[in-house]
Amino acid sequence: MLLTLPALVFVTVFVLAPLVFAVYMSFTNWPLIGSYELIGLGNYAAIASDPVFWKSVGYTVLYTAIVTLPILVLGYVLAVVVRANRRFSTVFRTVFFVPYVIGLTTLSFLMVLEAQPGSGMVNIVLETLGITDGTTAWLADGPLATGLICVMIVWAVSGLTMVLLMGGMQGIPRDVYESAEMDGASWWQRERSITIPMLRRTIAMSLVISVIGSLLAFTQFYVLTRGGPGTDTQTVVMYIYQRGFVQLQLGAASALSIVLVVVVGLVTAAQFRLLREKD
Repeated sequence: MLLTLPALVFVTVFVLAPLVFAVYMSFTNWPLIGSYELIGLGNYAAIASDPVFWKSVGYTVLYTAIVTLPILVLGYVLAVVVRANRRFSTVFRTVFFVPYVIGLTTLSFLMVLEAQPGSGMVNIVLETLGITDGTTAWLADGPLATGLICVMIVWAVSGLTMVLLMGGMQGIPRDVYESAEMDGASWWQRERSITIPMLRRTIAMSLVISVIGSLLAFTQFYVLTRGGPGTDTQTVVMYIYQRGFVQLQLGAASALSIVLVVVVGLVTAAQFRLLREKD
């Protein structure tokens, strides 16, 4: 108990206490400045008739659906490339993992520069390939901005999936592969019948992390588009931020946050149930 006490204190002060306080705030009309009063379930009732919120929910789900599978597939491919102790494998691991270490904030600010019409590297490369004329305003169009952000996220986050899957792959006994090779199994047959089944838990964890991160996406959209043009790229967390710190409605923002916490918890539980190992 003494050894776990510091962690318990940390979690209580920085997680549990703020969560309880947020639940209390969600039952009030708490402004950022000024007095407040209890309004019961008023904030929760207003959510059902909030079209902007439901639009942000739909966009967040679409974004999550677009990036989840590519992150897993690219991470798996990268893990296959670097899992063996071949020459330069350590260098490749570092190169593939560096974007995740740099962080989304830095990558997003770099992408703001590289996506500029005429001068950004994105347009220069695509113009060289003959795909565009080099003047595309990527961040001024909803679908284009979404596509650009999705590509950036897949590139940035797949390194984490690579590390998780590589650790799982290295934990599979070598004699299992040797037995399969002696039976004449091809590389693909070994991957399909040995690697993927024995990585089920690691794949499940990678998917859970990826989905939760996508449902809570904020940084890349705040830096690159601020939810625009209009509300075309506004995620749920961005909408909560707008309600709380732009419109100064902390009570309503807290209610939205509690709903999001519940939804993310249910989605995570469903993922664990669907991806659990069968006896």
